[in-house]
Amino acid sequence: APAESPIPPATLRGLGDRSYDKRKNAALEVEALVRGLQERGDSDRICVVIAMLSQDFARSRNANHRKGGLIGLAASAIGLMSDIDSFLDSILPPVLECFDDPESRCRYYACESMYNIAKVARSHVLRFFNRIFDGLCKLFSDVDVDVKNGANLLDRLIKDIVTESETFDVEAFIPLLQKYIRRTNPYVRQLLVGWITVLDSVPEINMLDWLPDFLEGLFNMLSDGNREIRQAADNALAEFLREIKQADVVELGPMVDILVGQCHSKERFNRLTSMQWVREFIALGGDRLMPFYAEMLRAVMHCISDVELEIRGVADETNADLLELVRVTTQPFALPPLIQILTAELRSDHVPTRVAALNWISTMHGKDAQAMNGFIGELLPALLRTLSDEADEVVLLNLQVLARISMAEVQFERVLNELVQLFREDRRLLEARGSLIVRKLCILLDSTSIYIRLAGVLREVGDLEFVSIMVQSLNLILLTASELAPLRRVLKHCWDAEAPAEDRNVFRALFACWSHNPVATFSLCLLAQAYDLSTNLVDKFCELEVTVGLLMQVDKLVQLLESPVFIHLRLQLLDVNSDSHQDLLGSLYGLLMILPQSSAYKTLSDRLVTVSSLSVNLHAGRTAMAAAAVVEDKPAEGAAPQKKGRFRRGRPASATAASASSSGAPSPQAAASPGDEYAGLLQRFEDVQKRHQEFRLQQLQAKSLRGGQHVPAAPAAAMDA
Repeated sequence: APAESPIPPATLRGLGDRSYDKRKNAALEVEALVRGLQERGDSDRICVVIAMLSQDFARSRNANHRKGGLIGLAASAIGLMSDIDSFLDSILPPVLECFDDPESRCRYYACESMYNIAKVARSHVLRFFNRIFDGLCKLFSDVDVDVKNGANLLDRLIKDIVTESETFDVEAFIPLLQKYIRRTNPYVRQLLVGWITVLDSVPEINMLDWLPDFLEGLFNMLSDGNREIRQAADNALAEFLREIKQADVVELGPMVDILVGQCHSKERFNRLTSMQWVREFIALGGDRLMPFYAEMLRAVMHCISDVELEIRGVADETNADLLELVRVTTQPFALPPLIQILTAELRSDHVPTRVAALNWISTMHGKDAQAMNGFIGELLPALLRTLSDEADEVVLLNLQVLARISMAEVQFERVLNELVQLFREDRRLLEARGSLIVRKLCILLDSTSIYIRLAGVLREVGDLEFVSIMVQSLNLILLTASELAPLRRVLKHCWDAEAPAEDRNVFRALFACWSHNPVATFSLCLLAQAYDLSTNLVDKFCELEVTVGLLMQVDKLVQLLESPVFIHLRLQLLDVNSDSHQDLLGSLYGLLMILPQSSAYKTLSDRLVTVSSLSVNLHAGRTAMAAAAVVEDKPAEGAAPQKKGRFRRGRPASATAASASSSGAPSPQAAASPGDEYAGLLQRFEDVQKRHQEFRLQQLQAKSLRGGQHVPAAPAAAMDA
């Protein structure tokens, strides 16, 4: 050592010795030396001592020298006592550097030295807090047990110093906390949770102001493999949530994105805890969270179909709270982000999510239909696609949404137009769900309006084969579904004398469309009791191409004639004196003649045989009664003849007509006679069927090898042959 060195040579040799005891004794000598210099006020020589211990020992390449330097620096700090603050900038840096020493014993002595220095300096070391904390994070993950134990002792001391200090700079510490909270080392995580908890317990420090900066890291600790860390993180989060609920003002928005991300975590506990936080935020934030509605909705939609029952339960409650918040708010909020999320969630693989999305759309449309109608272009394709959903619950709720949208006249037409187009593109949907869709819409809306509009749409469709199939489906629903009872009632009495003109317009509208399917048209006439029209229709069947499909439809119709819907028709067969009885019989016999020998043929034949036997018996009985009446009523010779009427159940139509004509007033039946209009309806039927014949011919020609070219007629000789 230089001659002017304040440290004696023996002391210097002792500091670098291999023996711990010799180094310790040398350190005691350094302590006494520094204390003496301090008492004399010789700061310059104190600086020289510290510099020698730092450069020649603590930063030496010799491990024993480094150990001696560390213990010597600690001894210097003890010797300085209350005046240490002036020399900390020289004492602490070499000690902190040794936290990274390759020798484990050097790292341990660095912990010990730092502990002794901090014990003397107390709050003065806080200006080095970030460097000390950075070293603690390294020491806590050290492989050496003694080093970890030393780090734990140092950590407790620094926590005590921070707790009692009023000048701790949290803002400067937060970036370091953010850096290390992403680490997965369990020892580092344990250190971080401990520090977060300690800082939160300091009254002068409001950790809620910095919570968004480390909240994600705390949530990530919930999935740590160490049970103690999970429990510590959960306790810290629970305490922060309690403080948020008690605080007067807390900025919740910056934490929403973190919670949404955690709701998509693979870990069950993360999803559950984050969803509980979201629910509390909804209750606390209210309209203040309006800019974050879409993000929270995305989180709820994900968790509402979670595999864990408990998470699904919390998500259901959260969804109800958020939906109610949106429903009752009077503040304007952005619809496009919500619509985008809901439209996407309709494609979800999970039924609860799709159901929740539909409930949202329905509620929002009920809240502001005008605003929602502006997004029909985005919503309608997704809603129509959802009609093919495998879950009936989803389809039924989807139809309620479509019905709500259709309350507006413009949207009503748009929905039905798109629905017909969907059926045209997806025949399987028409077969599997067509009946359910139409029936549900008829319940939610007006069945008559639905059918009239569908008939109008189908008349504009160029695909005649599809139109015929669609009419067949609609007709079957009309004749069998209880939801169509109001429309059937209108059709049954549309040709009554007292029926309003609107009812007849319903028949006309349906007839114009039903003409694309002969059997459907015929059944419509039977339902409307237009038997003179139906008997003329049967005559037209001979001009049609009778296919297996048509015969199957006739077979089905015969079965339907035995159903309650046509009970009025079966009872009218008894009224042999009715003006329409002959047309009714002609219609049914014509139908019978179309059928081949089958069970349907036998069913209808038995019914008509019964009616024929009744007519014969009634006719024979009435003939006998008339002959007896002639004998009994024959007047005596010279007496004036008496006229007596014939009793008949029901009102004689001919007598009623004669009576009405004699009184000069038109009879109700004459006024209601639709004969003239029937001719036009028949002509309409013929025109439509001609179009179908031409359509089928075009299809055959398209399949021909000649590609629709004119086929020359065969020579006369060949025809003769």
